[in-house]
Amino acid sequence: MIDIGLNLTSSQFAGEQAELVARARAAGVEALILTGTDLDGSRESAGLAARWPGYCFSTAGVHPHDAKSVDEATLPALRELAALPQVVAIGECGLDYNRDFSPRPVQDAVFDAQLALAAELGMPVFLHCRDAHARFIEILRPWLPRLPGAVLHCFTGSDEELDECLALGLHIGVTGWLCDERRGQLLREQVARIPAGRLMIETDAPYLVPRDLKPRPKRNEPAFLPHIAQVVAACRGEAPEALLAHTRATSAAFFQLPLQE
Repeated sequence: MIDIGLNLTSSQFAGEQAELVARARAAGVEALILTGTDLDGSRESAGLAARWPGYCFSTAGVHPHDAKSVDEATLPALRELAALPQVVAIGECGLDYNRDFSPRPVQDAVFDAQLALAAELGMPVFLHCRDAHARFIEILRPWLPRLPGAVLHCFTGSDEELDECLALGLHIGVTGWLCDERRGQLLREQVARIPAGRLMIETDAPYLVPRDLKPRPKRNEPAFLPHIAQVVAACRGEAPEALLAHTRATSAAFFQLPLQE
């Protein structure tokens, strides 16, 4: 069981990272991929991952919210980070036209630049898209033949958006959003349509607390991934063991994780 996306650098986890990792291990989570969302955060994620080699890995990139912070030194610094053995993907990168914390033309340019970097380095990309599907695909599509893989993390799009992502060969990351029977109802239906081999699971901790946990915790953490996996399996009409086997294999291959068999 692999959590492909969590924010261990969050201030909500300050001083508790070792305990969180220990709880994840005890819960049966086999590997954690720590998300980088800006240059400093990517450095911090890589540093945290280095504390637990072979168990924690990280991504290096700039989230669209932070695209406005990018300058001429950012991409060379990300290239240096990407050379570290624990860094397994470029991202979190993409577009967020919902909150527009960075101007849209800046988001577009920074997304394209990170796709170019990933293509240059032969690394997969860890993607974000919110309320920007058409433009997201327009920028991403030309790069796909040059990328070893692309996963759209925390998918919450429409049926049509899912169909287009799958047709383009994208992998899909599913979070505990589908544990909310009201807000997550569409995703609960969609997850059965994602082929084995293209599906991955993640917590996005500390965000997206599974709303069906009782008592409901104040924040999400990677130790809750087994619960999310159970719900995903139920929505797919699949045995949990089968879901865990194929999502593990898919994630390990996509990120080239050196896991023990």
